[in-house]
Amino acid sequence: MWNLTAMLSIMLGVLNLLPIPALDGGHILFLLIEIITRRKPSDKVLEVAQTIGMILLIALMILAFGNDIRGLFT
Repeated sequence: MWNLTAMLSIMLGVLNLLPIPALDGGHILFLLIEIITRRKPSDKVLEVAQTIGMILLIALMILAFGNDIRGLFT
């Protein structure tokens, strides 16, 4: 039981570090861009990136749930 809990926690942490703007990895990515370019991205760029990131995450969840539900009927 604890092994499953630990594995889920590790996987969730790794997923959270993906460079998708809606996740923590996206914030790290924008921080690195700011360090490299020495300019902060505009608020509009950040807003659009967050929106696209959320759309990608929702699409990924729908795809995963769809595959699971389809597997129940096949």
